[in-house]
Amino acid sequence: MSSGSTKSTSIDSFGARGELQVGSKSYELYRLSAVEGAADLPFSLKVLLENLLRTEDGANTTADHVRALAGWDPSAEPDTEIQFTPARVVMQDFTGVPCIVDLATMREAVAELGGDPAKVNPLAPAELVIDHSVIVDVFGRQDAFERNVEIEYQRNGERYQFLRWGQGAFDDFKVVPPGTGIVHQVNIEHLARVVYDRTINGRTVVYPDTCVGTDSHTTMVNGLGVLGWGVGGIEAEAAMLGQPVSMLIPRVVGFKLTGEIPAGATATDVVLTITEQLRKHGVVGKFVEFYGEGVSAVPLANRATIGNMSPEFGSTCAIFPVDDITLDYLRLTGRSDEQVALVEAYCKEQGLWHDPAAEPRFSEKLELDLSTVVPSIAGPKRPQDRIELSASKSAFRKVLPNYVGADEVDSGTTLDEALEETFPASDVPSASGGNGAAPVHSGGDLPTPAGRPSKKVPVSVGGGTSFDLDHGHVVIAAITSCTNTSNPFVMVGAGLLARNAVEKGLSVRPWVKTSMAPGSKVVTEYYERAGLVPYLEKLGYHLVGYGCTTCIGNSGPLPEEISAGIQEGGLAVAAVLSGNRNFEGRINPDVQLNYLASPPLVIAYALAGTMDWDPETDPIGTGSDGKAVFLKDIWPSAAEVAEVVGTSITQEMFDRGYADVFAGDQRWQSLPTPDGDVFSWDAESTYVRKPPYFEGMQTEPSPVSDIHGARVLAKLGDSVTTDHISPAGSIKADSPAGRYLAEHGVERKDFNSYGSRRGNHEVMIRGTFANIRLRNQLLDDVAGGFTRDFTVEGAPQETIYDAAQHYAAAGIPLVVLGGKEYGSGSSRDWAAKGTTLLGVKAVITESFERIHRSNLIGMGVLPLQFPEGESADSLGLDGTETFDITGVTELNEGTTPRTLAVKATKADGSVIEFDARLRIDTPGEADYYRNGGILQYVLRSLLSA
Repeated sequence: MSSGSTKSTSIDSFGARGELQVGSKSYELYRLSAVEGAADLPFSLKVLLENLLRTEDGANTTADHVRALAGWDPSAEPDTEIQFTPARVVMQDFTGVPCIVDLATMREAVAELGGDPAKVNPLAPAELVIDHSVIVDVFGRQDAFERNVEIEYQRNGERYQFLRWGQGAFDDFKVVPPGTGIVHQVNIEHLARVVYDRTINGRTVVYPDTCVGTDSHTTMVNGLGVLGWGVGGIEAEAAMLGQPVSMLIPRVVGFKLTGEIPAGATATDVVLTITEQLRKHGVVGKFVEFYGEGVSAVPLANRATIGNMSPEFGSTCAIFPVDDITLDYLRLTGRSDEQVALVEAYCKEQGLWHDPAAEPRFSEKLELDLSTVVPSIAGPKRPQDRIELSASKSAFRKVLPNYVGADEVDSGTTLDEALEETFPASDVPSASGGNGAAPVHSGGDLPTPAGRPSKKVPVSVGGGTSFDLDHGHVVIAAITSCTNTSNPFVMVGAGLLARNAVEKGLSVRPWVKTSMAPGSKVVTEYYERAGLVPYLEKLGYHLVGYGCTTCIGNSGPLPEEISAGIQEGGLAVAAVLSGNRNFEGRINPDVQLNYLASPPLVIAYALAGTMDWDPETDPIGTGSDGKAVFLKDIWPSAAEVAEVVGTSITQEMFDRGYADVFAGDQRWQSLPTPDGDVFSWDAESTYVRKPPYFEGMQTEPSPVSDIHGARVLAKLGDSVTTDHISPAGSIKADSPAGRYLAEHGVERKDFNSYGSRRGNHEVMIRGTFANIRLRNQLLDDVAGGFTRDFTVEGAPQETIYDAAQHYAAAGIPLVVLGGKEYGSGSSRDWAAKGTTLLGVKAVITESFERIHRSNLIGMGVLPLQFPEGESADSLGLDGTETFDITGVTELNEGTTPRTLAVKATKADGSVIEFDARLRIDTPGEADYYRNGGILQYVLRSLLSA
């Protein structure tokens, strides 16, 4: 796949440049065998080594960098910086729109500083898939897909027009229109090359396909042997503009696979088991690489499912090497014979072909016998909290008291027992549900539970259906997310379970909202070919859209009557989804407990209707013959699933599905599109606005300075995720963002989601730190985006946005205090952009998640860590102090101090002092910070080129 042309460096210190003949074509390559030590490197580091060989320029990448990587010491802590140049960039629309907004703004800034705006143009191919904007407004109906797409276009017309302009204005930038699929599934099924070829100075150069993406689940492509991971939108913009990704040579964890997945277990069960194991081991910032005899027993779809969950266990990537299974998948998904031959020849020539008997050097080693995997779910609020399905009922009962009032605790349980801390990671539940439009399940209401809190709330819905809602009822059961919809084995399994359930006379409980959102149109086609669509629809699993829905919070509202019942009774209800994220407040504002499960289990929980169900011993319902039906009675066999997959999926499906993938439907093609190289901003737009990042910028950066007199905007606990920080989900009318939209004439019904308005910084800054589950420890028993405003006497409660504006008016800088794993979750650039626009100059935590730490630096915010073993609480910090941070000015001298001195002064004049570790880890990150951020650094680099 030749794609455009680019410049090449001329340095070849190792004589690695050579020729590869494949069929009638000749390609230039950089042979790894030319470098001593390359042979026994892990697969992933071989890919990085080739990247350095090919981009050696004597400045950013030198022969010493190549030697350092080839001579990698697996036991050493990372300390050598290298520059990784990805082959391409992949984006989804939530994070992609701000990228294109920033590029458009950079064009204007370059012109204002006397440069050529045309220089602001992707130098690495960039592809954006619009998949995050569809919301499950309509469900359980034949026209659900069409109605949801219509509503999507009505809500997002301004954004889509802007993206169509970008596709025409920027070279090497393509857009996959709405209603096509999920970015990561489209990536593995069509966009990924595995081996890339590109014209450079008139020569066709071949090299490993690599990518970075604006979604943390970019790692799904690791299943194909493509090295890639999620970065913030700001890093992606830099990569598009030809800037390499600065990184330290990582530690690589070898994960040996043996055995085969047993009957009854699914790829979802495997990935939840691996997630738990790797989280427990600790792989944040490391590469994970799978090897061993068991790799050949893992189908490509399962590899992609495992790679997808890399962010959940915290690694940078989770990669499989290339082998015959990779080639089979490329053929199945419509890649040309020429491309498949190139992949095989190149990987074998370069030592990138999987050898089951080989054991490369690894920093650490883990092992999993796939035959030991058992059915599992995860929740109620973290993907690593796995529980065996057989223990799901007891685990649910154990956690429920943490979500309900003490007066509802069953008399057989002491209050101390009921309020016990959530059980360990190995003891957690998951659930799934059905559709409010589906017929009433045989057997009517569920029996009154014994041994756990219960609060029955009578509800009546359309059609005269009445029932009681209770704690633990499953109100959302969604088949959604690239994690599973890319995997035909679990999707076919769900369809077969639906068929078996319908044939038994079962139906979904009337309080369950069901939805089916596949990752590509191919899923719908093989469902139709297998004859499974009528059974799925009988249970309310109609197609609602092709995109990320429930997994990213686009579950849509619950039926009004059910929502009112939940609110009236203060019920702790559940959502079950086949996704990868279940953080607090993410799925739906009415739902507190969220569980991850395989697609077949999603339908099973929809039938059961509650988490208070033992899948092994409790009936799932009553059949049409009046007899109890158990899960084992409707669970399809592995042999039948494999047979249906083998007979229902063809290469022609992928050929048809992706023939005109960038063309779009009539809606897309008829959008009015602006012209011109520079975007004409609409001053009245509430979707796309020119951001302020380059206002007042000069060609040379101003010196960085110490921080004095800072106040604490928020004091936060452990595991605060980017979901807690970044604006996401629906916009409430009484929120700062809601008030802003109302002031600009937007009606409540047209507020849309924060994600859809990521191109408007005015909305996004107002939603930063505004998650309804956020707990700011400056306040007692208050959830949401609130803080204390120390610019006012008595420091009253105020919204975080309004308080930040008061601090800005008073010239007071801000800091945020956090705990462990600060910033875990999706690679959301707005978690960092919103932080800096609120006036936060430093974030001090116990530890950071990789992407968010990097993004903070990219927006000019200092990431600091408390001394080892210390925390805000152990140091006696309560957030009422004023902070001085000194030592920052050393960065002006071209050095990066390991620690900065922090002095916190309390109201009574007492002082707490400590040395905070500065988490600017590479010289490249120091350059970004000195320039005020990565965008300013790139813009100045373009001007000086």
